[in-house]
Amino acid sequence: MTTELETFCTPEGGWTTADLDRLPDDNRRRELLDGILLMPPPPLTTHQKLTARLMAALDDMSPDGYAAVHGVEVRLNDRRTFVPDGVILHAANDDGHRHWYAPREVVLAVEVVGEGTETLDRVLKPALYAQAGIPFYWRIETEGGALEVVTYRIDAVNEVYTETGRWTKFVDTGEPFPINLPISRITPRVR
Repeated sequence: MTTELETFCTPEGGWTTADLDRLPDDNRRRELLDGILLMPPPPLTTHQKLTARLMAALDDMSPDGYAAVHGVEVRLNDRRTFVPDGVILHAANDDGHRHWYAPREVVLAVEVVGEGTETLDRVLKPALYAQAGIPFYWRIETEGGALEVVTYRIDAVNEVYTETGRWTKFVDTGEPFPINLPISRITPRVR
């Protein structure tokens, strides 16, 4: 009984990524915000399907030198780590054997706004990703059943993202590489 309790008691001084690495691999998403443990609810099936379809599409169209993956951590520092819905990495950093990456290894972070994570996905995470220097950010809105992809590029001087487009039919951008992606390709099928 004490092992379950001890597992989730806040360590003195707050949680670190080293503490997370010592937890059992139980398929729970764990994130840290300034040493505070966050455990967002598991994404719904439609959220997972959307993420899988998007990352597969981006991986298919990415040129050599890039890799699109999902379910990996981006460790901003030892007391801040998040699991974006998807990321595009510099391929040289993806050996297939890692579960976390530093911000300098990430080209694009993607968040699908989900119920219960709206403020994290729309406000907090983009602010912290920009401060960490991740060049591009995509936010996918799903309210009302229609998808909207909002794309951003970093203003590195001010460490904030600047919106570069809102896409409802297709994403047509040259950043971080040429992308012409019909929204229908990433929309989960209704069965």
